[in-house]
Amino acid sequence: MTRTKRTTKIMAMAAAPAALLAFPLAFTASTASAQTSSATYMATLNPLNHATGSGTLMLQLNGDQAVITEKVQGLATTFMGAAYPHVQHIHIGAAGTCPGASADTNGDGVVSTTEGASFYGGIGTTLSVSGDTSPAAGTDVKIAPSGGSFDYSRTVTLDAATVSSIQSGKAVIVVHGLDPTTLSAQAQGEPSDLVPSLPLAATSPALCGPLQVSQMTSVPGGGVNTGGGGTSGLAEPWMFAASAGLAATAGGALYLRRRNAVQK
Repeated sequence: MTRTKRTTKIMAMAAAPAALLAFPLAFTASTASAQTSSATYMATLNPLNHATGSGTLMLQLNGDQAVITEKVQGLATTFMGAAYPHVQHIHIGAAGTCPGASADTNGDGVVSTTEGASFYGGIGTTLSVSGDTSPAAGTDVKIAPSGGSFDYSRTVTLDAATVSSIQSGKAVIVVHGLDPTTLSAQAQGEPSDLVPSLPLAATSPALCGPLQVSQMTSVPGGGVNTGGGGTSGLAEPWMFAASAGLAATAGGALYLRRRNAVQK
């Protein structure tokens, strides 16, 4: 074999381990890219419209999948002789904030859902206990959480607009349903701005909180742990690939040393 051919062959063999080393780098880069959409958000739910309740909601977002865990207490307990259904939603497409009393444009003492829309926007996702989670289910009291206090946990698929609003800090959690006895006489006599067959209290906002990025992994007060993001198990394949690349490099170097010794 000529000296030129021997040199070409040795360079090719030395390049092979380098290609193997590139594999774990590409693997981790693509994995990191896939994980960029994974984050945890939290909303502290504060009362509106004379409500006395409170709550906390955590949302772990991974792509278009949202693992939601929520704890609510202190809301209106009964409605027409049954457990009070509290429809709730992720609102999107506006300022990403909760309204103050000044949003009550008709002066009845209640910020209705439509009066607050310029602050929190329209419905992006309905947080129902089962079935439909689209805006179409927004006022379906049959699939809403109910009672004065409840723990809510569900994994839902979000549309692109809702994901975008969450990631840009423009999504707001709103829980609806007021105790009518706490409202003014004018408000008690008014129909719902969303479902006219219901009273205004039934669909007006009771709790509200913007979704913000959080480092926590569970709802304070004993909520279900939502996990820490989708990276579990990735370290081991990366280490295996890196070890394989390093071993190949070491083998190539040993070959070159032996080959040079023979040639000398």
